[in-house]
Parts: sequence; C-alpha cells; structure tokens
Amino acid sequence: MNDNAEQQPLVAAPSYPAAQLAKAFTTALTHHDPATRRRAEERGQRWRAVLAGMGAGRLRVGSRTPVPGLPAWVTHEVVRGGFATGTASAGGPLQPYETEAARNFGVPAERRALFAHALTEAGLAWLWARLDDGHYEVGVPEEAALLTVAWLVRHGATDAALDLADELEPFADRLRFLPRPADGPAPDRVTTVHRNTVSDTVDTLVRRRPNAAVETEREALAVWQPFGDELLAHWLGTARDGRVLELAPDTDWLTRGAALLARYRRLAAEHTRCTKHLSPKQNLGILRGALEETVAGRPLDARRLGLLRHAVEAMVRRRGLPGSAPHSALRRQQARQAALPSHHALAQLMLRRLAELPQDTGITEVPPLLTPVTEQEERETGLPAGAEVPRVIRRVVEAALSAPLGTLVERGVVPSAEVMAELVPQLVAATTARAYGDEALRALMAANHRAFGNRRSLLLLDLQRQVRVEELPWVRAVSGQRSAVIGKTDEEGALTVLRQLGELAVQAFPGTILPNPLVRELGVLARQCDLGAPFVEELAADIFMGTFSPKFLTAARIAGELLGGTLYERYYGIDYGAIRDLAITETGAAPSRSHGARTSPGFARLCTERAAADSSGSWSVAANGTVIEQAQILTTHNLATLVHRVEIAPRPGFADLAHRCFGTVCRLTARVHNNRRPLPTIKDAAYAWRQMLFHLSLCPPAEQRRFLAGLAEETARHPAHVATRLAPALAGLARTVEGGAFDTDGTAEGGRARRFLGWSTTGHWMR
Repeated sequence: MNDNAEQQPLVAAPSYPAAQLAKAFTTALTHHDPATRRRAEERGQRWRAVLAGMGAGRLRVGSRTPVPGLPAWVTHEVVRGGFATGTASAGGPLQPYETEAARNFGVPAERRALFAHALTEAGLAWLWARLDDGHYEVGVPEEAALLTVAWLVRHGATDAALDLADELEPFADRLRFLPRPADGPAPDRVTTVHRNTVSDTVDTLVRRRPNAAVETEREALAVWQPFGDELLAHWLGTARDGRVLELAPDTDWLTRGAALLARYRRLAAEHTRCTKHLSPKQNLGILRGALEETVAGRPLDARRLGLLRHAVEAMVRRRGLPGSAPHSALRRQQARQAALPSHHALAQLMLRRLAELPQDTGITEVPPLLTPVTEQEERETGLPAGAEVPRVIRRVVEAALSAPLGTLVERGVVPSAEVMAELVPQLVAATTARAYGDEALRALMAANHRAFGNRRSLLLLDLQRQVRVEELPWVRAVSGQRSAVIGKTDEEGALTVLRQLGELAVQAFPGTILPNPLVRELGVLARQCDLGAPFVEELAADIFMGTFSPKFLTAARIAGELLGGTLYERYYGIDYGAIRDLAITETGAAPSRSHGARTSPGFARLCTERAAADSSGSWSVAANGTVIEQAQILTTHNLATLVHRVEIAPRPGFADLAHRCFGTVCRLTARVHNNRRPLPTIKDAAYAWRQMLFHLSLCPPAEQRRFLAGLAEETARHPAHVATRLAPALAGLARTVEGGAFDTDGTAEGGRARRFLGWSTTGHWMR
C-alpha cells in the first residue's frame, strides 16, 4: 500500500477480506493442482485470521501499529491489500534453529530464555563469533537485534546496548531476536544480484513431474508402434495379393500368434500410460482381437474379417510394408525420438550438478551447468552422452544467475520493473551499509536491510508513513557509527548507484511507471546522498481521500524546472510557473495537517480542479483515479527527478525511449479489443503514453516531428483496430507538436482530437 494515502471507511470493513477468503476457499476446493490447493488453503487461513482479528477488535486496520501492544517497528505478516493478520513475522512457534540453540546453550526452549542467555558472557561470546565469521542469516529484521547488542558491547557502547536491550526485552517472549545460523558469510553484493538462489532452483526442479502427454507419446513410439508392426507382419503372413486370411494359418503361425498375445499381456501390464491399444476400434485393437479369436480356434465372422482387412490395408497404405525402406526409416526416426531422455530425467541430472554448489547464493557461472551429458554422467545415470539440456530446464537454471543487474535485464532474467524492484534491495543494502566503518557492522546492517526490503507494506490511513529502516531500534542504536564515518565518498557512492538504477529502470522498461518497492529503495539512496528531491509513490485509488503530502508539490516543482515551456507542458495544459509560485507560498506558510500528517492543500486543490473535466464530482474509485492521475502528470511520477536531479542519461537517447513507449502503447491498446474488463489496460496504456510524452519533450522540435511522422509505421505492425482506437490521441499529439492546444474538456477539432488520459468517470472514449 502507499505511504501517502488516506482510507475510505468502507475499505476497512470486512467485505474485502471476506471476498478474498471466499476466493481462496474456492481455489482450495476446486483447483486441479494439489500444490495450488494447499497454497490456497494457507492463504485462506491467513484471511480467516484477518477477519477474526477485525471482528474481535484485535486488529486496527489502517494503523502503523495494527496489533495493540506491538510497536511500529515489528514486522507483521501482511496479506494482499496491506491487511495484517495479527501474527508477527518473527513470532509464532520456535524455529528449529532456536530449539537447537537452546539445547546447545543448556537453557529452556523458550524465547525469553534464549534472549537472557544472549546477554550473558557466554551468549555475547557466541554472538561475537557470529559477527566475526559471518555464519548467520537475517530472515526478518528482528533477527539482527541481538547481534547489534553484541556489537555495541564489544565496542564499549554499553549504555546504548543496555538501552536497546531494555527496548527489546518486553517482547523477548514473543519475537525471535536470535540470528539464524548459516554455512558461510553472505556474499558481497555490491555489484551483483540474483533473482533465485541455488536452493530455489533445486526446489523448482524437484517440483517438476514427468509430463504425462510426453511420456505417453514416448511409450507409444517405443512399445506399441513396434508391437503393432509385429502384429501387422504376422497377419501379412496369411495374405495373398495383399488380402489377409487368403492363406490358411498353419500350426507354426498359430504358435507364434499365441506368443505374441502372451507378450501383449506382459506389455499391457508394464506399460499403462498409452491406452489406445485397448480400444477395439483402433487398428492395433482390431488386429489383436482378431488374433485372439483365430488362435482360440474361432473363425472370424464377415464383419470382423472386414474390419481386419481394412485395418491391415490402412496401416500398409499409411506407413508402408514392415521392413520396407520408407517404413524402416520412419521407425528408426521414431526410435531415436523415443530414446531421447525425458525432461524429468534431465532435471534429475541438473539436481546432481547443483548439489555441488553453495545453496544460499546465486550461480556465478551458468554455462558449465548447461553442458550436454558427459560420458561419466552416462555411466552414472544411464542418460545418453551428448544429450542436450532442454530449454525449459535451462531457463530455470539461468534464473539463478548472479551478475550485475544490467546483465540480468539484458538476458531476460529480469523481465519487468516489478521483478527488478525485488532485486534492488540487495544492491541498496550493500550501498547504504558502506557508510559504517566497521566491517562486521557493515555486514550486519546490509543483512538487516535485505531483510527489511522483504517487509510488506501495511494498509495505512491518514497519510501515515510506512516504517523506514532508520526507525528500527537496532538501526537507531548504531546510527552514530554511521554518521561518524559518512562523508562525501559515501554520498557520491549512493548517488552513483541511484543514477545507475534509475538509468537501468528507464532504459529497460521505458513504458512502465516505477513500482512502489523500487521507488522506496530509490528514496533510501536519495536520502543517503542528501539529494533534496523526493520520490513519490503510486497512490491507490480505492484508499485515497484527496490529500497529498508536501513532497508531491516539491516533485511537481522539480518537473517544472525541467519541462517548463516544453511539449509536455503544452500537451497536458500545465502552468509550471503557477506551481513554482504555489511551492514558494506553501513553503513560507505554516504547515497544514490532516490527522496529524503534513499536507499540501494547494497541490490537492490543483489536482482536483484539473481532474474536474474527467470526473462526475462525486466520490468514487474512478473519481479518485482522475485526481491521482493529475498528480502523476504534474510530477511526471519521478521521471523529472531522475533526469533533472539525479542526472540520468539513458541510452541510446530520449527519442529511442519515446519510440519504445509508443510500442508499449500499441501493444496495450491491442488488448482492449474484446476485453471484458478493458479499463486497467487503458490506464496502463495512458501511463505509457505519458512516459512517451516526457521522453519526447526532451527531444528537439525537429526530432519530435520525425517521431510523429513515424507513428503510422509502428501502428501498422498491430491489428487494424489499434490505429482506429489511437486515432484521437494521435491527432491530439500532432496538434500539440504543431503548436495547437486542447479545449478545457481535453478535446479539439470537434472531438476528433483528444488528450489521452487513463481515468474517467464518464466512460472512456477508447472503450
């Protein structure tokens, strides 16, 4: 959820959790996949906890402290929509490593006992050893707390250590503050990241099961096709001029026939995937049934004899006579195909290879894992030497590549801005931790930040802000260590990483707005390098109540510094000069507040006024969306901050980014056709259009006209309805490039030209 959004009272009602519970319940009952049913059941249990907590008053939905008695810094289990379940992520039953630690320490298997032991001389010595060897993990931020206490004690900050221990002690029986053991120190992630660990890859491959359709086809080619050939050849032994049973079966023929039937019964018992041979209407079933009758001494009636002769003729006509050159070539090809190792078997081989690697990191060298089966592996597994690793398994392994983030994007391991946002905390953790002079503390704070990056946002009301990493008690306790060593070098390092991440996100995904998790990590870096420019999150329309924090006005002012007098300002009808004056006025005025949070009433009023043409005036999610979209337009949703303050320089240039944005617009517009719920797609297309306008506005006028001239070529690559739907938007763009403007309702030329926005309460023209 968003850091700066208020909550409609109806959202806090149990209707949303109840609907999610019903959805999970249906999936748990009806889905064909057992694993999916199990996950749905677990999801349903969490939603039941949410509803029970809301009903009993044990949960304060919309608060930074949703569970009474637990401070804001506690990491909560959060489900979709930002609802806390009432369970602390560091709570619940003792973890196996805690039970093992209690046994080794000789204390009761209780968290409070573990906490107390950690503060003894023996416990501190154990924690110091972990700080020195790095053999620990921090799964949730709380698991870094006692290590921080130990670090403070060792460095003479006894008072700070005691204060931190006192703050943690009331929760020592409920939360785990002890670090998890690890086989080795965490890898240096200053420059490399990975999407999956080796352990994740192993889990994925273990879950793979043999493909039933493929294995059925393999059985048909390896078993039943050759057996059918034998039956056919046996019946052809009674043929004259191509017609079977023109020659009477002799004793030898009947004996061999009985042996064939006996072998059939053995094959049918051993090979059960393919069932076509059981059908009396299939050629193989007809030949076998006729043979059983003949071997039993029962003459074939006219109908069965006709079916037999028809089946034999059809098989010979289709495949040729058994033993003929075409037939033999076909069977050799099919035998080679059937002999190929299955994907499941090759997945087992990959598991053998992965078992030799460290399990808790990514894979630094992927190619050696993807080589064909070696001769030694053939001897050990029976797989044929030289067999290639199939593409589907290659993709699973490549997803664990550990490399610079740009490399992962280039190779398709990171396919979206959302996936990129999942990896960025690994880099930001290492970057922010460099401000600590002590190596052990630096590693600890990096591990803490990585864990904090996995913390899910809560649904918040009244412009409350999500908890920041700096608010964690153990981070506050060592903040003096950071400030003592931070200097220009650290600020420059944070700015360098911020610039690299910004450029990569804009270059790789130019038609996608920055997702909130990525925005938050960029904000961490911006604060570290004292950039003085905020990053703003995307607000959710269903929990928005018309107020904005002051950073939105600041972001809009920065956008005006970059875009004043440009195509962007003209297209969207913005007066960036008025925004500058508003920012000056509000800066000098007493801060306005909404429920205790600072707000920018002038910016909220401006967005509401600009949205009036696309809003019916009454409260609704769509009406909220029109106001939020205006805020995104005025601020450029962080693009201006990245270009103007961070000074990103995306390659190969803004014209190329604009072209790629338009390609995204076309692809999204193509999905509107026959779409039962087209509005989310239209919204995303409008956002990509806005990104396109931003990049295009940074191009010279001549480049803008060339861009406009090339749009017809791009639309021609898509279905015809794309050009039809985009025609009003293209007309509006052309009008603005040539110096024209829209009317107050966002149209021109009698409605033939329109400003492309994503939200509307009166029915979208593209729909």
